Amino acid sequence: MESLNFQINALVWTVSCYVLMFVLIGFVLIAFYGVFWLVCVIIASVRASQGGEFRYPLTVRLVS
Repeated sequence: MESLNFQINALVWTVSCYVLMFVLIGFVLIAFYGVFWLVCVIIASVRASQGGEFRYPLTVRLVS
């Protein structure tokens, strides 16, 4: 469920960044968010392969 919540939040953040591209701040935000997303996914994958858990930061728990 944690990964599903993170991916739903990622979709919302990405759409928000694309909307903000009309005022040019979205280009910077999408770059930062892309790096943040990639780092979180890699860390979560490593922890899952080791049998651990990972709670994604900045994630609103929509699905329980």
